Amino acid sequence: MVIAVDFDGTIVEHRYPAIGKEMFFAFETLKALQKDGHQLILWTYRHGASLDAAIDYCRKNGVEFFAVNSSYPDEEMDGSLSRKVNADMFIDDRNFGGFPGWGVIYQTLSDNSKTRDNEYWLKLERATDRTLCGFLKRIFCGKY
Repeated sequence: MVIAVDFDGTIVEHRYPAIGKEMFFAFETLKALQKDGHQLILWTYRHGASLDAAIDYCRKNGVEFFAVNSSYPDEEMDGSLSRKVNADMFIDDRNFGGFPGWGVIYQTLSDNSKTRDNEYWLKLERATDRTLCGFLKRIFCGKY
């Protein structure tokens, strides 16, 4: 799969424009996903010097991305195009239900690569159910 990965709040803690501390198991998981054959795209709000700093930080931690803020290497962006990239999956801390953690993400994706059926979605739903359930209760009930 082609997987687009956010930087701030996903690979590292939110400290923009600085670089926060690494999220638990972020680089181990990204390297394992690459080893499993997935192509990773860095998909972030960052640009210019702050983007270069993020790319360098990932490189120093052993992760080189297939593309950065684009669907493929050397794609030319003229500024009139959306920065939404063509990916099979997006890993972002602002997903509905929140960020489940790198362990849950890897377990779910590695199980999916073995089963290739609807069981993948059921596992992801169970893994995020507590977060989503708490989120929905806060919206509709105002409490847990």
